[in-house]
Amino acid sequence: MITVDEALSGRETLLTAAGDHPFARHALRPGEAVHGWRHGGAVGWLLPPGEWSAGGAVGPPGPALDVFAAQRADGTLRAGQSVNLSRADPDEVAARLPVARLSDWDFLWTTGPPPHQPEQERVVRLTEADHPALAALIEEAFPGTTSRPGDPGVVDWYGIRDGDRLLACGADRSRGDIGFLAGLTVAPGQRGRGLGAALTAGMTCALFGRYDAVALGVYPDNVGAIRLYRRLGFTATEHRTSVKLA
Repeated sequence: MITVDEALSGRETLLTAAGDHPFARHALRPGEAVHGWRHGGAVGWLLPPGEWSAGGAVGPPGPALDVFAAQRADGTLRAGQSVNLSRADPDEVAARLPVARLSDWDFLWTTGPPPHQPEQERVVRLTEADHPALAALIEEAFPGTTSRPGDPGVVDWYGIRDGDRLLACGADRSRGDIGFLAGLTVAPGQRGRGLGAALTAGMTCALFGRYDAVALGVYPDNVGAIRLYRRLGFTATEHRTSVKLA
């Protein structure tokens, strides 16, 4: 059992405690009943059932691990659920939590529109009629993505067409009050033509119509994608670790 420094309740209270951190703004939906804590400089929360992650935290990973370990021990967190926190050493995580899977990734964001890219005007919002083409492109080009047509976490799909053929696509997975891009995909035979840059820029501009910041997630070994995103203005970075609990 652990006694946190302060129990927190409600999105606005948590955001204030977290200094309006962009990741917290992304993770916490407006109007959602959330409870959390402040402990050792970290601010964390538990999300309602059915959310993409059971809990999360920003700030030093050690204190966050202390709280998550206590919550796993008392049954608040269960096997099969996931938590995410600022980048943590895998050995330290394994010493505190039963780990089924651990993934490091980077949360990148921008607060201004990207430089204009050739052909970004070709980016259009897709409809349900495009779902078969989306499914086929994703299966061919990005089968490991978690963003699929019909996913309730996807707000909208965007794409670039050549006639009836879909060449590139991406998902708007915005939540909270920050826009979020996911599942950015270009057909294998169309890569190297700037379509990835056009898609990212076009979607980012579209989301800036509704949000004051836009973010995306990327694995740290995807060096080419990171280089592209930084060129498009995604220069702010929060290094994250996601843990699926055993």
